[in-house]
Amino acid sequence: MRLVFIRHCEPDYEKDSLTKKGFREAEILAQRVGNWKVNKFFCSPLGRAVETSKPSLAACGKEATTLGWLREFYYPIVDPSTGKKHCPWDFMPEWFTKQEEFYDKDECYTLPVFAENKELKPAYDEIADGIDGILATYGYTRDGLLYHADPVMTKNDDNKTIVFFCHLGVSLEIIGHLLGIAPPMLQQCFYLAPSSVTVLNAEKRQNNNAFFRVQVMGDTSHLRMACEPVSTMGAFSEVMSG
Repeated sequence: MRLVFIRHCEPDYEKDSLTKKGFREAEILAQRVGNWKVNKFFCSPLGRAVETSKPSLAACGKEATTLGWLREFYYPIVDPSTGKKHCPWDFMPEWFTKQEEFYDKDECYTLPVFAENKELKPAYDEIADGIDGILATYGYTRDGLLYHADPVMTKNDDNKTIVFFCHLGVSLEIIGHLLGIAPPMLQQCFYLAPSSVTVLNAEKRQNNNAFFRVQVMGDTSHLRMACEPVSTMGAFSEVMSG
């Protein structure tokens, strides 16, 4: 079974919607998604994700289930390098590379910079429980760092596809949980462009145990094929468009 995470198209954050370019991206994205056989769509309640999803849902003739925990993982912290409040990622390398806990999936959110926001860790727990709850309905039960795959429910499910329309931060929170990697590290190390597609697949290789492997990360080939530039929204350097 594959999980597909789609970051919303280029956002207009003030309006919680999309820019003109973002709406173009959403139409281009729909041409790609419309070719997929999707079993279930889920969507963040935030406007920029909802607007991104509309053309794709129309192309597939389906509706999405809205999940509150798919909203962006925006729980402001005070940046130890600048003293300014911002989202709980995009730290300066001079700081985070010296924090051993930052690299530890079990200890990262015990760092004082995260712990000062009392809503942050419970929000991560809600996300982890939420994705595990969805997977359980398809026969994948969390067991430590693995998932136990029910041999009946997961039989012949290699082409089953679940799509999530959401955001950069929350996508990497989910992926960190699935892979056993500290989410803050993923957020420091990966850029997911607006409208990008990330695909994880459950591999059942031994004793009905499954683990998720990333097959595609932040793919924007649909934009390139349509000669639409890749947005740099959220990046700190130029994004390769060729």
